[in-house]
Order: sequence, then C-alpha cells, then structure tokens
Amino acid sequence: MGSEACCRIPPVSADYTPLGTWDTVADFKAYIAKSPTATPSPKRGLLFLYDAFGFAPQTLQGADRLAALLGDDAVVILPDLLEGTHPEFGWLPADTPEKQALVKAWFDSVGDYKQSKPKLLRARRAAGARFPSVASWGVFGLCWGGKPAVLASGADNAGEGRRINVSGTAHPGALDKADAEALSVPHIVLASKDEPADVVAQYKEILEGQSGKTGIVETYSTMNHGWMGIRAKLDVEDNRKEYERGYKQVADFFNKHL
Repeated sequence: MGSEACCRIPPVSADYTPLGTWDTVADFKAYIAKSPTATPSPKRGLLFLYDAFGFAPQTLQGADRLAALLGDDAVVILPDLLEGTHPEFGWLPADTPEKQALVKAWFDSVGDYKQSKPKLLRARRAAGARFPSVASWGVFGLCWGGKPAVLASGADNAGEGRRINVSGTAHPGALDKADAEALSVPHIVLASKDEPADVVAQYKEILEGQSGKTGIVETYSTMNHGWMGIRAKLDVEDNRKEYERGYKQVADFFNKHL
C-alpha cells in the first residue's frame, strides 16, 4: 500500500495552463515538455512519473518547470502508467473501513507496484525509440511514481533501451531501505515531514555515506506529503516557494548526473 500520509491527506487543486504537448508513448497517453527554445534532437531525457492522481495541474506545471530548468537539450515525458485509473478524491482521507477497503483494492490492482516497473520500462523503451538522439535517460517520480523510479534503478539496470542513468523521488511512497541498497545510479530523495523519518534516515545514510553510492536526501520539514504534486498549495506563499525550490533542486541534480 502507499504511504500512510498519502491515504489521509485530501488532495488540492490549482489552475494552470500546460505548455507542453500530448502524444502517445508505448500506448500510454503522455505529456511531453520541452524548453521553449529546445533543440529538435534532444540529448537527454527524463521520464517524470506522477503521483497516484495522474495528470494534475501542479504536476504538469512541474514537468514544464523541469523541462525549462534542464535546458534546450532535454525532453521531459510524463506517461500515464495508470492508464486513467486513479483513486477517487472522495476516498481520502481513508478514515472509514469502506474508504480503507477502496484504497487497498486500488493498490492491490492497478496501483500495484509490481506492475509499475514493467510499465515504466515499456515506456522507457518506447521513449528511447521515439527520441533516438537521447544518450542519457533519467526517471523522477512523485509519491506513487517514486516507487517504480527506484525499482527500475536497481541491480538489473542495464541494456540498450533499458538503462536509466539517474533517478529520484519527492515525497515518496512505500519507502524501503532495500531499494536504496540496490540502487545502481545517483538518486535524489526529497521527503516531506510526513514520510517515516527512520526510513528517510536510512536512505540518507546509504546514499550519502556508503561507498559506491551517490545521492542527496533532504527533508522539507515544513511541507506536507504531496507538496510537489497534486497536494501542492500554490496559492500559499511558503508552499509555492518550497515547490519552486524542490523542482530547482531536482533539476540541479539531474543536470549534474544526466
């Protein structure tokens, strides 16, 4: 199941006019973002994975922001790995047995993390074929999307049409020390105050202190779970600033390693 915080905090919404384009990648509906002055043949690619609620205005704005911050040689692709099947807003907070059953059923079916990694790798292969000029691919996920991002960056991360060069997540769901230990690429984790602090500390010890690992782990201690995704409160100044800082920090990390 996803993080406890994900199941108890209601989502929010924001108005945003997307700048990117819609297309299809591996039969997944996909949002494609580029810098306004992007080259026609990008050299770097980023697969951006939304949280469980899909193509929210805040997430599309994040994709556009990442594309702008990564620069003219990059393309950002946001594939609909959940194929339009998302938890309903009314299920959250999951504060009744009925709501808890609905959330569990979703995570046991379409939201199952065991299905997410193969879907991500299918999108990765298709993205590589669509943009053959891209020499280096990264993956970054919010909450639900953070799990396939880290799973795909483990020991089996090799091969043409498969290789991921750098990965990361913000307010991640289903954090597991074993995933951090298996990482084979640079990885960034931006946690909120709602993630389990003990597991975040384990990630930090592994990625920032273990030989052979490269990474950044930072907790945005004043931010709620989802502050860079659908729960971003962009009409609140502190959240807006931390949203902007978070995407800048992610882009800086990917610019360094991608």
